[in-house]
Amino acid sequence: MVQKYQSPVRVYKHPFELVMAAYERRFPTCPLIPMFVDSDTVSEFKSEDGAVHVIERRCKLDVDAPRLLKRIAGVDYVYFVQKNSLNRRERTLQIEAHNETFSSRVIIKEFCCYTVHPENEDWTCFEQSASLDIKSFFGFESTVEKIAMKQYTGSIKKGKEIIEYYLKELEDEGVAVIPRWSPAVAPPAPVSIAAQPERPVSAAVSIPAACAKESHSSKEALGAPGSPADPLAGTPDDKLDADYIKRYLGDLMPLQESCLIRLRQWLQETHKGKIPKDEHILRFLRARDFNMDKAREILCQSLTWRKQHQVDYLLETWSSPQVLQDYYTGGWHHHDKDGRPLYVLRLGQMDTKGLVRALGEESLLRHVLSINEEGLRRCEENTGVFGRPISSWTCLVDLEGLNMRHLWRPGVKALLRIIEVVEANYPETLGRLLILRAPRVFPVLWTLVSPFIDENTRKKFLIYAGNDYQGPGGLVDYIDKEIIPDFLGGDCMCEVPEGGVVPKALYRTAEELETEDIRLWTDTIYQSGSVFKGSPHELLIEIIDASSVITWDFDVCKGDIVFNIFHSKRAPQPPKKDTLGAHSITSPGGNNVQLIDKSWQLGLDYSMVESPLICKEGESVQGSHVTRWPGFYILQWKFHNMPACATTSLPRVDDVLATLQVSSHKCKVMYYTEVLGSEDFRNACYDVESLGSMTSLESSHSGFSQLSAATTSSSQSYCSSMISR
Repeated sequence: MVQKYQSPVRVYKHPFELVMAAYERRFPTCPLIPMFVDSDTVSEFKSEDGAVHVIERRCKLDVDAPRLLKRIAGVDYVYFVQKNSLNRRERTLQIEAHNETFSSRVIIKEFCCYTVHPENEDWTCFEQSASLDIKSFFGFESTVEKIAMKQYTGSIKKGKEIIEYYLKELEDEGVAVIPRWSPAVAPPAPVSIAAQPERPVSAAVSIPAACAKESHSSKEALGAPGSPADPLAGTPDDKLDADYIKRYLGDLMPLQESCLIRLRQWLQETHKGKIPKDEHILRFLRARDFNMDKAREILCQSLTWRKQHQVDYLLETWSSPQVLQDYYTGGWHHHDKDGRPLYVLRLGQMDTKGLVRALGEESLLRHVLSINEEGLRRCEENTGVFGRPISSWTCLVDLEGLNMRHLWRPGVKALLRIIEVVEANYPETLGRLLILRAPRVFPVLWTLVSPFIDENTRKKFLIYAGNDYQGPGGLVDYIDKEIIPDFLGGDCMCEVPEGGVVPKALYRTAEELETEDIRLWTDTIYQSGSVFKGSPHELLIEIIDASSVITWDFDVCKGDIVFNIFHSKRAPQPPKKDTLGAHSITSPGGNNVQLIDKSWQLGLDYSMVESPLICKEGESVQGSHVTRWPGFYILQWKFHNMPACATTSLPRVDDVLATLQVSSHKCKVMYYTEVLGSEDFRNACYDVESLGSMTSLESSHSGFSQLSAATTSSSQSYCSSMISR
């Protein structure tokens, strides 16, 4: 595989002629470069007017490699050929180098260029690119590649230091200015001679015009007085300079700078659309340890996602619903000691279930994305305020009040999906996560969530139990005492909502949530079903392994229903949708699926595996069933008929009127189901039971603790259903 390197533009705040005088002092040898032993001039050309000077040298290098490897290779020194083409008229120096030793096994090519700064003619720019291609090397290809990259990286880091050293040496010698080249005033006699050098000079030098004309973006204009405005981000002609990288992106290793520049250049050449900012490209590179191919893959996927869902315009187009403003317990709060924006989330006070039911995962995801977009904006703003690169934010999560109701499985699943989207599109944006007042239930939540969080992100987590955050090594180490929120014992008022229980009157059905303009997810955790008199809503679940666990969570949004679970050895016919049974009336809306054929007989074609459960309007039901046999299980929500008067066989007037009003026979449910393996379910039960008594779970708990005994035996089925009214 060919290894490539591309440097940023390095700027010397000295005239080109002075930099060239410093550069020439590196030859024939340079004590500041230990491996540079010596050099010999192979050929040399000077134009008659002195404008062009081309010199070719053979350089002798003592590469720092294991003695055994040198003995196997049969060499003590490595030789390179370097050709320098100086054009004083254009004020450019072009350097080309390649290896002479082992040229049939290893191909090393290097190109460097010194040019005048496009915005300040008294400054000099330097660019460098190289490639390494190891064909074969006695079975030590990987070792040679590592040695070569190490040596080259070291020489890159010292390159500017050496030029600066010789510039200082010239200054100490009293050499502060070197006149620019200008054509000599020729006497009348040799006029014809003066016109002749133009032809051979251009042919001998062969300096590409692009080298002298390409401009680079200084972003900050590097302090040049009267410099022009910064070029637009992503224009194809701009380049990154080293000072800009250090100021806005941080200290990067040479190979890291190269990856950033090459990926940025690739995007400019191939990407159709808005080019992301340099900080954002760098985040993707860091997320993949500067593996350019892997970073390019996830970055392209993210750019496609952003364009498809118009995420770039989210802050301008997204307005948080009032429910979020009242019950979402999170918000921005000043910054930490490192200048990172600080986000405070009071997760223990949040009604996660109520928010999911009232808004759906779509709106919650959009809100989280808007938080991340705002975080990117604040990072850029703080970079300017504090004068140093700030590319991530700090998140403070207060878990006081966290209990088993927050482990409501659909809510956890929605959380995991949000984490997945954020991890894929906002890598390396979390600088530090401070988790305070972690309760005993936290290890269970951490067990569920941590596998979906990148390892590099997990290393940034700091967890404090109880009041440990108040002591040494606690919150004051990361946040100034003056801005610690009041609910954590500080003096600073924090404008984060206190949350509370979301009223069920604000809950919305799946049909209502489907009216969103832009879908960030193609599916949703919750499904909705319509139940009519004579037309139940049914859901098919195929079980392959006995002792699997079917879990469910549903809300009765309208009407009263009867919940049943059936088992059949044979698959039902394709479902019938949206009919009202004997009435033969099309459903006015909602989803109604019928699976059990009218010809099927209970006890013969299918069997009931649980007792019917009557559920009233407004109730939330969670439960599980451990399957005894493989086959097909049918979950059924059936219209609940009120019992007729026992003293007469005649129908009541109310019943007759009800049959004439089909709409009154409509019920609505929102449900979520999942099938777990018995081993996974047993582990979940063990995690919950290990926390101790679960008697305070109120009405929102999942019932996992009651199921642990059932999972130890596959000889009988078991159902656990909890109802909240």
